[in-house]
Amino acid sequence: MIVLGLTGSIGMGKSTAARLLRDLGVPVHDADATIHALMDAGGAAVGAVAAAFPGVRKGEAIDRAALRARVKDDPAAFRRLETILHPLARRHSQRFLARHARAGRRLVVLDIPLLFESRSRARVDLVVVVSAPRFLQEARVLRRPGMTRAWFETILARQMPDRLKRRRADFLVMSALGRHNARRGLAAVLRALRGRRGRVWRPGAALER
Repeated sequence: MIVLGLTGSIGMGKSTAARLLRDLGVPVHDADATIHALMDAGGAAVGAVAAAFPGVRKGEAIDRAALRARVKDDPAAFRRLETILHPLARRHSQRFLARHARAGRRLVVLDIPLLFESRSRARVDLVVVVSAPRFLQEARVLRRPGMTRAWFETILARQMPDRLKRRRADFLVMSALGRHNARRGLAAVLRALRGRRGRVWRPGAALER
């Protein structure tokens, strides 16, 4: 089974690419959605996050806006949050891989926004980087509710520059020309993977990483 990594900086069109891959019949594990679920009511991370950051719990869930306010200007706090969330999200993704390997899937995708930054490259066989020009990235992000230029710049500072991600990509998909063009690019990636074999996934590896 080939494990394909999907990544890209904020506003580059990675989430759209993930939806297009699902439309093309490829199972996709969404790291961001998993982390949100971990902090929703009943989520496995609620207790640990609430203990580490008193005041961010709202009922049975974590108030993500309150949590963001606590960590956005505090790198040490952000790293502490990562040490809680990342192992849980990684175990969830490994269960996803195990399930699809048992089903005989030839290809699955791990959608990991910080794939390079979190040293997750070794977890995937190949990497697709989704990219767009900086002016378009900025326009997309600043249209998001509650987004400010200062917060956008803070997020960018925590991410590997796009030019470096492009250099490390096995496949590059540009999102600037719309969904149809991006879908064509992703379909070309899938064609290029026909007949190839994966090396990363091993049965029994579900909780190793």
